[in-house]
Amino acid sequence: MINNYLMRSLMFVPAHNTKLMDSALHRDADVLLLDIEDSVQPVENKQIARDNIEKYVKEGKFKNKIVFPRVNDRESGHLLKDVYQLTLDGIEGFMYPKSKKGEDIYFFGKLLETIEYEKKIPRHTFKIIALIETPGAVLNIQEICTACPERLVAVAFGCEDYMTELGGKHDLESQSIFTARSIIAMGAKANNVIPIDTVHIRVHDMEDLERNLIIGRNLGFEGMLVLNPKEIPLVHQYYSPSEEEVAWATEMLELSEEAVLLGKGVAVKDEKFIGPPMVKMAKKILHKHDLIEKLNQ
Repeated sequence: MINNYLMRSLMFVPAHNTKLMDSALHRDADVLLLDIEDSVQPVENKQIARDNIEKYVKEGKFKNKIVFPRVNDRESGHLLKDVYQLTLDGIEGFMYPKSKKGEDIYFFGKLLETIEYEKKIPRHTFKIIALIETPGAVLNIQEICTACPERLVAVAFGCEDYMTELGGKHDLESQSIFTARSIIAMGAKANNVIPIDTVHIRVHDMEDLERNLIIGRNLGFEGMLVLNPKEIPLVHQYYSPSEEEVAWATEMLELSEEAVLLGKGVAVKDEKFIGPPMVKMAKKILHKHDLIEKLNQ
């Protein structure tokens, strides 16, 4: 199964703040994470956030935007209110925070199924992005990625909560989160789930952002959580295939198809065999390129 979501940039927007909500309408983030959780305080503001999201969606303000509200977790006492009010046409799905194990995602999927049934919405309409924020969640990545395959489209790394629970130090070279990043990316890719890298906490340091984008892309991430809209152009640059990559992928597929037609079985380029892994990589590059081209039309 091909995952057809383009998730290079996922930008958090505190949903109780209409000024920031209005600003988000003009941003180029692939996904808007309209927050009802951590950034929405005090607790009275959570209902304001729900009402704002409902109002903006029903007024069509987020038309042509992919919207995933970040809801509160199942132990918060707010989750049912969040999802019952916001299971609306125009909402793609929900980011579920503090995903500690597969049981959390299974529970959330069943809650969505119950609400879909009651509201006469087609089953599996609403998708899930799981936020991985603890050492235990990192170690449980396989069961999280397989707990609700009809809904789970991505997993995202939340490094700050992870480091707090680990009791480690977030060093400048990001060595302390390297292992967690690797495990999350591997677990996601093993199950056709999109891995999303953690936020860049030094939002004004573009050189550091670029270093982390290189690390993230090398590890297999497909996108990044974004706090500041000024990060989006650089994030998109690194998580979009370059012209050289698209040209390489196109040539790989052409040579492979030509070899099949000639009955050669395998193509050769610059004295190197073009094997199945290279063909698979080429197809992935061109698929992502096609998604970006459709978005820009």
